[in-house]
Amino acid sequence: MITAELSNYKLIKDHIIRTLEVAEKPLPTGKIESVISETKALIAMAPQFPQAVTLISLGQTDSLDNLSDEEYERIEKEMKSSFDVVHNRGKALTGKAQQNRDNKWWKRFRDNNELFYWENYKKYITGTLPFEPRKTIDIDTDEIMCYLGNPKEEETFERYGMVVGHVQSGKTGNYSALISKATDAGYKFIVVIAGGLNNLRNQTQQRLNECFIGRNGDRTVGVGNYSEFKKSKAPVSLTTTTSDFKASDANQARQAFDLDMGERPVILVIKKNARTIFNVIDWIKSHYNEQVEEHAMLLIDDESDYASINTNDDDSPTAINGRIRELLALFSKKSYVAYTATPYANIFIDHKVDHDALGKDLFPEDFIYALEAPSNYFGAARIFLDPEQRYLVDVTDHEDIIPTRHKKDLQIEELPESLLEAIRLFILNVSIRHLRRQEDKHNSMMIHVTRFTDVHHRIYMQVSEYLENNQRIVQVHGANSNSPHLEDLKNTFVKYYKDALEFSWEDVLHKTISTIKKINTREVHNSSRVPLEYDEKSPNNYIVIGGTSLARGYTLEGLSVSYFLRTTVLYDTLMQMGRWFGYRNGYEDLCKIFMTQQFFMNFATIIEATIDLVNELDRMRKLNMTPKDFGLAVQHHPDSGLQITARNKLKNSKDILFDMCLDGHLKETSWLDSNENIVKKNLHVVKELIKKLPAEQRQHNFKNSNNKIKNTVWTKIPKDTVAEFLENFQCYNVELDEFGMYSRMPLRFIKEYVKEINEDWDIVVHTGKSEEEIIIDGYSYGTYQTRNIDLKGSRFEFRNRQVSSGNSEEATLSGDVIKTIHENAEDKRKQRAKVKSGELEQLEERLIEFSARKEARAQLKRPLLMLHLFKVQANQGNTPVYNMTNLELAAFSVSFPAHIQSGNRNIILKVNTVYLEQLERQLQEQGDFDDVESDD
Repeated sequence: MITAELSNYKLIKDHIIRTLEVAEKPLPTGKIESVISETKALIAMAPQFPQAVTLISLGQTDSLDNLSDEEYERIEKEMKSSFDVVHNRGKALTGKAQQNRDNKWWKRFRDNNELFYWENYKKYITGTLPFEPRKTIDIDTDEIMCYLGNPKEEETFERYGMVVGHVQSGKTGNYSALISKATDAGYKFIVVIAGGLNNLRNQTQQRLNECFIGRNGDRTVGVGNYSEFKKSKAPVSLTTTTSDFKASDANQARQAFDLDMGERPVILVIKKNARTIFNVIDWIKSHYNEQVEEHAMLLIDDESDYASINTNDDDSPTAINGRIRELLALFSKKSYVAYTATPYANIFIDHKVDHDALGKDLFPEDFIYALEAPSNYFGAARIFLDPEQRYLVDVTDHEDIIPTRHKKDLQIEELPESLLEAIRLFILNVSIRHLRRQEDKHNSMMIHVTRFTDVHHRIYMQVSEYLENNQRIVQVHGANSNSPHLEDLKNTFVKYYKDALEFSWEDVLHKTISTIKKINTREVHNSSRVPLEYDEKSPNNYIVIGGTSLARGYTLEGLSVSYFLRTTVLYDTLMQMGRWFGYRNGYEDLCKIFMTQQFFMNFATIIEATIDLVNELDRMRKLNMTPKDFGLAVQHHPDSGLQITARNKLKNSKDILFDMCLDGHLKETSWLDSNENIVKKNLHVVKELIKKLPAEQRQHNFKNSNNKIKNTVWTKIPKDTVAEFLENFQCYNVELDEFGMYSRMPLRFIKEYVKEINEDWDIVVHTGKSEEEIIIDGYSYGTYQTRNIDLKGSRFEFRNRQVSSGNSEEATLSGDVIKTIHENAEDKRKQRAKVKSGELEQLEERLIEFSARKEARAQLKRPLLMLHLFKVQANQGNTPVYNMTNLELAAFSVSFPAHIQSGNRNIILKVNTVYLEQLERQLQEQGDFDDVESDD
């Protein structure tokens, strides 16, 4: 229930939103502040001008009290996070055949025809999305529509494309818009394959009921309530929020409906299940024998990297892959659009496969379209590339209670203290959001620590008991903020919020008395008895315990605390498990992810690789390259051996040849062995190399104004010198990290690069800010770099795994080139600062730096070996290791020029069979092979 106090706040906020919605876009600077000031003044005039209340509340109340300055400040902040949003259009890569087609047909069509379904959808999202994202959805789907077949003018067509979005960023909204426009264009049969589990299918059906179909069973919902909605054009849905397409439904539908009846489109939202897809095929065949020639089909394959991919090595496709292709083959006019946030598996589809009965495989040969996320998206980069790691809580106490690897008979007698703390934090978050006048919003906490149903249930029972204990304690002792019974809850508040929140402990505790009793627990798996449902009219507060059932596509509303212990070596699986991405307006500062530090860094590796791949897609677009080229780029990407996402192929493999393209990438020794002898050996190796380099080729670059050495450069050094150095420097754990997945240093591949690529090298010694000079054979090479590093058992780790500084790769570039790179970076800073009121976060600065370094690599003439000599302070946790203060440490980085094209410069090696066996064993233990049914 919404209180009267909140209603007053909500009515005023809604009036401000309505006023901003109709204002000219983009909003001019100061518009939000001026609307708030005008609203304040209007309410203040209410005693003399009663019509002001009616104007603001739309007649819902006869009186309004003005809000406090603090409340107006909260509204202003929320409006800026909603309206001051930048959302850039996506990037497209098209196939050769597509480039020669009519790619403007849809834009001509929309200019000359009524767009009934799109106009309804646009009106529907006006209430939930700011102008900029709405406009971008329109632009993006216009372009995607142009890549689909034209059902009015083409007698036959087939299109295969893929749309790549971000996890939890609005892909459903994008394909809902695409469905609306496709239906306006004349597509009659819409099939949405919505993931492999019932909860995701049901959730997708509910969303499409609201924004496209207009009905939920016998009840009118969403667009169906608009006065301009015509029942004669209402889509016919053969599935419901509780019922997938079944054989019985197919038999009934044969008698009741077919595609030839009127102008109403037919839509099905089905689970990714071979039997279900067969039922659809059977129903169509019962009406049309072997071919539907007149009516066009649009097939949306959501979470397309899951189960849709043919992972068989022989000629026969997997069941789901075969059924999807069989369904497509029934239509003379069809467009297949795959949607995914993790496209790695899709690009491994063999584009040459063409089975006689089934036709083409699902490779996106016609187009790949990469969506951009809006600036208010709480995404992977914001979380995992944050230098301060603000959202991470490092979990170190779980192994004795919930081991990372365990079997389904694991007994849970207690919960780790870190999980109890996470539950307490969520309890506080619910109260804080209520104090922030967000008590009409849902709140969720996710606990994902296992894939086994039995273990889920045991954890669910323990969590439920702990929650009930806290509910009793707060109810009995909540009036006394200093009660010893509340010590754990208070300590959690002090730890996370003492100096970072606008409310006191007493404020939050007082609110908790009323909010804690509204928190419930839910377990989500195939055997769940009580479903996880978010009420449309009343907010829910859930602690959700689940695994695979939560790992793909399902949205946990208002998620602020995640406790996550699942492990995997697969990029796509790992990313999809992250349900914490999305939009967190008004409570981003409350979000925390409890996981191990190592797993956090694994996520960071994925994000950097994905950013790099999207940048590569944009580069390929400018060079008029195709989706097949992008497939090669992903397969050959060096950051982790992404090819292992084709995991089922490992089942029958003893070894694999792996192609890695190092061009345009930076690799660094971000992990170093902490063994004292190895540290000394590596120092010796680096200094011996410097001694060996010819003095007559030595050049210094100097820092501005103070005439101190910035770096020392040697150019055109024979590759044999570099090869010898790489043989002598002892990197960390090379044998167990073939791809450099963890250490970021695929040394075997780099050695092979030096051997195969007939190029001279440039070498640079970088300096730092210390006062201590680097003296080698009586010659000064500037000063040591300084750094805090972490001691993790047998290795040192550089913070953020970054060894070299931001502009280190510019050492061999000319002044004009460096100037251009810096000007481009400054332009990006100004663009971001315009949105952020002049302030740039460290993360945004890091992403700009990331782009600048990529640009520098594109200008390199030769491969660049960068040598680093540090004086470091080693830390264990947050505690300095005093015998490792001012420790001398050597590291190196290698920057590869981008101008060497990947098509003929890949480095090919047979991957260590021991490594491959370990990888396969990990996958089997973790249940990371693609299965249609849940591993829960």
